[in-house]
Amino acid sequence: MEIDLSTQSIVDRCRGVIAELATLEEGQRIEAINRIRLAIHDLSPFKSEPVDCVLWVPGNEVEANDYNPNTVAPPEMRLLERSIEADGYTQPVVTYQDGLRRIVVDGFHRRRVGRESRGVMKRTRGYLPVTSINADRADRGDRIAATIRHNRARGKHGVEAMSGIIMELVRRNWSNEKIAKELGMDADEVLRLKQITGLAEMFADREFSQAWEVNNNVRMKE
Repeated sequence: MEIDLSTQSIVDRCRGVIAELATLEEGQRIEAINRIRLAIHDLSPFKSEPVDCVLWVPGNEVEANDYNPNTVAPPEMRLLERSIEADGYTQPVVTYQDGLRRIVVDGFHRRRVGRESRGVMKRTRGYLPVTSINADRADRGDRIAATIRHNRARGKHGVEAMSGIIMELVRRNWSNEKIAKELGMDADEVLRLKQITGLAEMFADREFSQAWEVNNNVRMKE
């Protein structure tokens, strides 16, 4: 694609900003780059897509959510750490902005690597790459659904954690149909999980057709 003269003029002027950024202390430079990215994102034709704007933020500002039922077995956890060590972060941590803190929507284990692996922490200076979900997904129920959708094709869900999530969504007046649609489940799966919470005793004679396992106790290399 050819760049017209007016566009080239903008690019040329940006080189002066880049030269000025190079003079800043590292923390100030990271913050300035983040602000520039946000300003560009605000003008982007793709501003409705969270991946359009990836920011680097201190890892201690990114908190795990309290509902993630996804589990990763030890070999896969070690492979994820090795992947980030060797290839770098190729996917950001998806977050929800809550004041000065960020809550993980997707990327719980990528966050763990960035917070617990000394090699990765040293290389990324304790920062994590993050995107923010769209503001209209701020309701807790919507965020839970977003996390489940991100997870279901990749990992395994603890059955107790999933049943607890179903209970919370029911308390938020979500219908079986909405739960099934938003979490990518079929009707029987929703009923089985409701049965575990005691919300659907009438279906107690139905058997499980799917199994889950729980294993979150994987330590990062030191």
